[in-house]
Amino acid sequence: MHFHTKNVHFPNKEKAAEVSKTKPIYQTSAFTFKDFEDMEQYFEGEKSYLYTRMGNPNSDDLGRGAAELEGAEMGAASASGLAAILSGVLAAAKQGDHIIATQDLYGGTYSLFANDLKDFGIEVSFVDMEDREAVEQAFQENTVLLYSESITNPLLRVEDIEGLSQVAMAHDVMLMIDNTFATPYLIRPHEKGADIVAHSATKYIGGHSDVTGGVVTGSAEIIQKAKQKTAMLGSSISPFEAWLAVRGLKTMSVRMQKQCSNAAALAEALEQEALIKKVYYPKAASPNGNGAVVTIELGDQLDAGSFSKHLGWIKVVPTLAGLETSVTYPKTTSHRPLSEEDRQKLGVTDRTIRISVGIEDERDIIDGFRKALAETPTATSTS
Repeated sequence: MHFHTKNVHFPNKEKAAEVSKTKPIYQTSAFTFKDFEDMEQYFEGEKSYLYTRMGNPNSDDLGRGAAELEGAEMGAASASGLAAILSGVLAAAKQGDHIIATQDLYGGTYSLFANDLKDFGIEVSFVDMEDREAVEQAFQENTVLLYSESITNPLLRVEDIEGLSQVAMAHDVMLMIDNTFATPYLIRPHEKGADIVAHSATKYIGGHSDVTGGVVTGSAEIIQKAKQKTAMLGSSISPFEAWLAVRGLKTMSVRMQKQCSNAAALAEALEQEALIKKVYYPKAASPNGNGAVVTIELGDQLDAGSFSKHLGWIKVVPTLAGLETSVTYPKTTSHRPLSEEDRQKLGVTDRTIRISVGIEDERDIIDGFRKALAETPTATSTS
């Protein structure tokens, strides 16, 4: 071989005895075959991989890992949480179908449902899922799916999944739950009757703020459809992102244990602060804890923007679930797509702040927020 040829075709075959302790990263766009007959075996179902958009050992690893923890038959990974949600929805609904969704959704999901699903010919009605009469009245002849979140974003309402499952079964429709905030460490929606479970793997599955991905779990029949939608819409996760998410998944339980403990301590401490009008934190989400997110509403004498300038080491970010404690302003981030009227109706105000609690020492976290509250000028001190 000449140099240019050798430069491309240097030896790269693994020896059978060299078995990696962790799964290698299959950072390849395609897989090779001995000949055309060998390639044809993929289309006949006898080979697993052809082209990474269609499937890859790393993305399959993430799907299997999530499915195992959720108690599902199968899982499929995708490039983001919204991509995972879309794949699950399109596996259950088609043009001409109708979905009933909870009104207190993550803003990105709300926007997807309210605007983009129309382009697929799918209609969505938003209701208060705690009002069973309103849910019943929302059903139409073409309703095929109920959709909610196990712990809602950002006001942390714990959904009655078993109750919704009974409603779904009575109407012969499917139930889909976004389990991002709870994770299977706290809540396993399939055990409560959910047919499809979605995650933004960017959050607690990845856990380190260095990966963007999503995953859906359910029966093999429904997830095969979701996987096909992911492939054909071009929203497949890259091998490296999937590998990172799997690495994070393996430490999720220990991270969640610490973060839930810290969040409970912070919520209790902030409830004693006179400058905070309200603290949102679940009380009985799970025997393993109540989640790693605390949402607060500042008192009328505090300005959210001014408060954000006094947080010190606590990070200001547009998302959640990293190892470090951080805050987000839902009005301009997660719930930006909603109108002011809709935000107010849900209880997301100018003073609503969502706290993603990290793994630091709980005393430092509490002191950090107490210090920020103490240093933020009040309306009386600036008048």
